[in-house]
Amino acid sequence: MSKKPTWDEYFMELAKVVTKRANCLRAHYGALIVKDYRLISTGYNGTPHGIKNCEEGGCERCRRRANGEIQTHEFQESCICIHAEQNAIIQAAYLGTSTKEATMYSTVSPCSSCAKLIINAGIVRYVYATPHHDGNGIRLLQEAGIEVRQFV
Repeated sequence: MSKKPTWDEYFMELAKVVTKRANCLRAHYGALIVKDYRLISTGYNGTPHGIKNCEEGGCERCRRRANGEIQTHEFQESCICIHAEQNAIIQAAYLGTSTKEATMYSTVSPCSSCAKLIINAGIVRYVYATPHHDGNGIRLLQEAGIEVRQFV
């Protein structure tokens, strides 16, 4: 008989599944928002709705990075991809679902920009798998009083 997963195990597994929809050439990330143990929104990194996917040439920065023309963290402002956390928050808003007092699960810790959105979206708990190179995101969440947990 198999052991029933904890809620964190269950939702982190779902976040990993969400990464399969990502279309960024550089990395695949997934995030989801949960409220009262119910999944209310998912998000993955990729181009905005109606824009060609990275795999189809939609994001010039991703193409240039994949071809080795630029380094990993160069020209980030020219990337048109939306982060997984941003997409999860946007999807909840699009559907008219409140994220107040929710938990976000993500396959990566947030960058500073995503952390600011998470804070203002009213999310109170953040669970992530791997750290992002921008460690300021976690610092911002903690400073705002959000419970942060690295899932190992």
